[in-house]
Amino acid sequence: MRDLKIIQHITLDGVIQNTADENDFPYTDWGAAYRSPEGRDAVWAAHGETFDMLIGRRTYDSWASFYPQMTFPLADRINAGTKYVVTHHPDTLTWGPSEAIGPDLVEGVRRLKSEDGPDLVVCGSSTLTSTLLEHGLADEVWLITNPVLLGTGKRLFAEGTPAQTLELTDSKTFASGLILATYKPAGQLKPA
Repeated sequence: MRDLKIIQHITLDGVIQNTADENDFPYTDWGAAYRSPEGRDAVWAAHGETFDMLIGRRTYDSWASFYPQMTFPLADRINAGTKYVVTHHPDTLTWGPSEAIGPDLVEGVRRLKSEDGPDLVVCGSSTLTSTLLEHGLADEVWLITNPVLLGTGKRLFAEGTPAQTLELTDSKTFASGLILATYKPAGQLKPA
């Protein structure tokens, strides 16, 4: 049985977008000023020594354009792990190892989680996050919060994300202002 972790770099106002690939987003690489060796090592450790990825097609295409050429420890682990991709065009997955998740995301993830293998990590792919949490498929949520407000951009949790609670299980702060917080889903939020 495998666990599924959602790991996201995020701003204080909930933005995760850091590239201009979808629109004229003006704040590319907004987290660069807060990177430090200490923070990098903590984020790399959060992924684990071995893991497979669960990613959407846009993230897959974006990452396939640069990760195969990268040679640092986390890139090596990403390149070695299987990329399970939510896509309507499985025949075009060229960066491997990769496999299409299938037409039913929820059932596909349940199947993957029930199999033996390394943990599953979701990075980017914001459209998957709400569905994974809604169906109780995420075991942990790791948020790497940068002390930045952008006011615009794609947010981690879209309008309509089901109300629920998360339990803080660990947190670390770094001199750069970065906060790494680990949460476990704790159930639906009850209306007042």
